Amino acid sequence: MAIFIAMSDVTRILSQIGQSDPHAAKKLLPLVYQELRKLAAAKLAQEKPGQTLQATALVHEAYVRLVGVDRAEKWDNRGHFFAAAAEAMRRILLDQARKKQSQRRGGSWKQQPLEDVEIQTSEPRLDLLAADEALEKFHRIDAVAAQLVKLRFYAGLTIPQAAAILSISPATADRYWAYARVWLHAELTKTEQSRAS
Repeated sequence: MAIFIAMSDVTRILSQIGQSDPHAAKKLLPLVYQELRKLAAAKLAQEKPGQTLQATALVHEAYVRLVGVDRAEKWDNRGHFFAAAAEAMRRILLDQARKKQSQRRGGSWKQQPLEDVEIQTSEPRLDLLAADEALEKFHRIDAVAAQLVKLRFYAGLTIPQAAAILSISPATADRYWAYARVWLHAELTKTEQSRAS
């Protein structure tokens, strides 16, 4: 019963935010914070070691993007809100990856010739930017399957949870997940091979 009340409270408050109620955002955070924090922690666990962003910071940044004064939007339901939260977290992590990549390429530093410098390399890991490019390409082919990938990969949701948000059966979600994984693996392999040659 308490879960039902909390879920209906979330839906009601989301409606108030959509109607520009200035106090609604303050009421929403305590109701969704723990779930958002779990999503953020799950996503950050998949990131490369050395990630400087903490789950709490990711939740707060995503929350501000979702319900900030100038950008509050209307959500149809709780699932829609959490899908938007997953997308916001994905964008924050991509922005951070782009910033780090820019810094690695020199950022605002001046280039200087380096001679006799030993270069150390780390183990190959998932290239977040290449994965995002592949996912955007896949979205143009199959939007629902791409959304499922975002919910699974960026929000850390299970197949049944993601299926509920997308209003599809878990069996259909399983098929989409298998298809998406094969397609994305092939695309990332092709991208990696083209960069190597």
